Parts: sequence; C-alpha cells; structure tokens
Amino acid sequence: MNRRIFLERFGLLATGMVVSLKSNAFSQLTNSGVITGKVTDGKNAIADAVLSDGFAVVKTDADGKYSITLNAKSEFLFLSTPSGYDFKTDVGSINRQYENLGARNEINFTLKKLKQNDDKHHFIIWADPQVKNKKDVAQMMETSVPDVKRLVRDLGSKALVHGIGVGDLVWDALPLFDDYNKAVELMGIPFFQCLGNHDMDYRQGGDETSDRTFKKYYGPTYYSFNRGQAHYIVLDDVRYLGEDRKYDGYISEEQLAWMEKDLQHVPKDQLVIINVHIPIHNSVKNNEAFYNILRSFTNVHVMSGHTHYNRNVIRDGVFEHNHGAVCGAWWTGPICSDGSPRGYGVYEVSGKQLKWYYKGTGLDRKHQISIDIEKLTGNNRVIANVWNYDPEWKIECFLDGSSVKMEEMKGFDPEAVRLYKGDKLPAGRAFAEPSRTEHLFMTHCSSAVKVVKIVATDRFGEKFTAEKKI
Repeated sequence: MNRRIFLERFGLLATGMVVSLKSNAFSQLTNSGVITGKVTDGKNAIADAVLSDGFAVVKTDADGKYSITLNAKSEFLFLSTPSGYDFKTDVGSINRQYENLGARNEINFTLKKLKQNDDKHHFIIWADPQVKNKKDVAQMMETSVPDVKRLVRDLGSKALVHGIGVGDLVWDALPLFDDYNKAVELMGIPFFQCLGNHDMDYRQGGDETSDRTFKKYYGPTYYSFNRGQAHYIVLDDVRYLGEDRKYDGYISEEQLAWMEKDLQHVPKDQLVIINVHIPIHNSVKNNEAFYNILRSFTNVHVMSGHTHYNRNVIRDGVFEHNHGAVCGAWWTGPICSDGSPRGYGVYEVSGKQLKWYYKGTGLDRKHQISIDIEKLTGNNRVIANVWNYDPEWKIECFLDGSSVKMEEMKGFDPEAVRLYKGDKLPAGRAFAEPSRTEHLFMTHCSSAVKVVKIVATDRFGEKFTAEKKI
C-alpha cells in the first residue's frame, strides 16, 4: 500500500470511526439510539437470527425483524450468521458480517442460503503469520498460501471450508494487513480474524484505542457466527497497557458479559469453538471468569496461537488447541520452537463432533512425527517428537522390529536446539530460542540397532508412522 492511501485511511479513521461519544454515530441517530431492521434471504424472512452491537444481544422475530438499543460505546452492528447460510465476505474473502454504525436508524441484512447441508464442514486455524517485511510476505505467499490451496482443492469442490486467523496477522507493520488480505484472497475461502498483540496501534493511548487500525480493516474484535451445529466465538484477549509494547492476557468484562448473553441462544450440548490469540488456560489473567461462563457447556474447544509452539491442553472441561505458527520461528526456519513444523490446524466438523490434525507446511498430512538419534558411548538415545500429541494418543516404538516402551519427557527438540539455540542463531532473528515441550518420547537402544520405527495412533484411531535408519 502506498503512502498516500495509507495516510488517507488513517485520515478516515481519525475523523470517522474513532471519535468522541458526543459526536459519534450514536448521537446522530434520530431514534434514541435504537436501530431496527430486517434479516432476509432476499425474499423470505429469517427468524431467530442473532444480532449484537457487542453489548446487547437480540433475535429476529417470525417476520425477520429486530430492534436493538445501542450502547454509547457501540461502533458496529454484527449478525451472528445463522447455520444454513453463506458467510458474507468482501471481494477478498475477508469476513464482513457486520455494518459500521452511522446516521442510519435502519440496517437490513440479506443472506444467501447454502445449497447444501452444512452439518459437515471444515475450517483451518492460521496462528501467527506475523509478517514483518516484504521478504516475510514472499515466504508466506510462496509456501503457506499454496499449501492451503492444495488442501482446499483436495477436500473437493463441494466442501465447505473457512479459515480463522488467531492473531499476529502481521508483526507491528500494520500496512502489511493488505498483504495478509491478499493471502486470504488467494486461498479463496472465507476468513475470520482475531486481534493479536502485534496487530495493535502502540503508544496512541490505552487498550481502548489500540485496535483502531485492526477495526478499520476487520470490524469488531469480538463477535460470533454459526455453521452447521457449531457455534463460533471470536474474542480479543490482548489488553494493551498503554506503554511501548506492553500488554497482558485479559478478556474485558464487556466481552465476558456479551459472551454470556450470546451463549444464551446456544444449546448446552452444541459444539462451541472459541478463537483467541493468547492461550487462555495459562496466560489470561481472568480465565476463571471465562471458564465459569462455560461450566454448563459440554463440548467446548478453544483455538489459540501466540506461543509459536504446538500444545493441547484440557482444563475445566475445555479443550484448548494452542497452535504452532504459520511463520514457525519468525520465518527463519522450517520448524517452530518446539520442533513442530511451521503450519496450521485442520478441523473437520460432523454434526457436533470435531476431528483435527496439524498440517505442516509443504508436508503430507500423514507426516506427524520426527525422530532424532543421538549416538552415545555404547548405545544410542532415540527421541520422537509427536507434535499434536494429547493424552488419548498411543505411542509405540519398534527397534529392528522389536517393540520397546518409550518414556514421555519434557525437554527441547534436538533439531530446534541445532537451528535456534544461541545468541547468533537463527541468522537475522537471533532472539528466537527453542522452547521446552511435553510431546517428546525417549528410549535408549543398542548401537547395533539399524532401524527405528515409531507408530503414533491419535484419539480418532488414525495411525501415523515414521522410520529412521541409524
């Protein structure tokens, strides 16, 4: 994006969306801050569609009509796209299921009914593309984007697929949102976005102003939508602390209040998929309030990023998938800090059931294990990294065909150490370091052993095999 367009966008931002409460769109309304409208498919009314301004949550009546009283802080009105209808996107596949609030008292939404049942569908999770410059963008366009295009093609022309970017779409270089959007356009599937700590405006105020540019591109920072029997929620769990690049993991009370209202319209046994940037289970300060809202829901999954490693955690009955990064170790090598390949999560929804795997960029989906052999005095140490492991997996090891037991261990992936350990590695971004991981398995073997074979069976019964000759 050239400088003139960039400045124009910020000029519109300064004079349009982010303004004082006395002069914003709320005060321009002629009906005491009340918006009314209708949701249809162009001809027929759509009843029970859920709409929100991020504070109040309302449903359409039998005639598809709604009325909502806006909060003084409202900036958007969004529709929680109902199951059975196509997602509304702009020309580049970016989600656009919202309207900016202005002087209108009436806002209507027109949806397109899907031609097929959406109980079965797929989605991908892109965590931390985190491009800093055009060189990073080129890597993303040459590797990650074609990989997703192949995946979508292989799923078939009739497959329903959407994507969710769980933050750090860019790396403090906000004009590169245009390049991220181009990547989304090329992948050709509807994409929803979360705000990451590197997607914020710094040093322009506090948390309430840190998402100005993000909102300009992507609209509200928290919202919901539906597909099939799955209810999706996007949250902003990055709280800017108003100084330099300081932030913490926190879900605002306004968001939690909204989420509780939103979930009142969702059956307790429905599949609920909550998308955030910072992992909730260990890095969000008020996560107990989050879990309390979900106590009565029995099928909840959280999708997060931020860490640049892959980890699966179950806490308070909520399964959190903390994804490895699209950029790996900041575009410096083929793996993340825990040895997982740079890549993304692939999910299949069938009714209320969810299946998944981690897709390494440029790798076959069956490639789920790496093996490292360390030669010691008199014997060898075998380390297997099963990067999407969770406690329901079964790990088997065969040494020249004989079965032996492996010990689960916490440590550093040997290849990550070789690539990233030290103040001079990796070249260009030496701050990247290997991180400890719990998805390592170890055994020792005689130096006479010639072939090591690892068989990992996931919670769905699918087997993945890796073999290495010594």
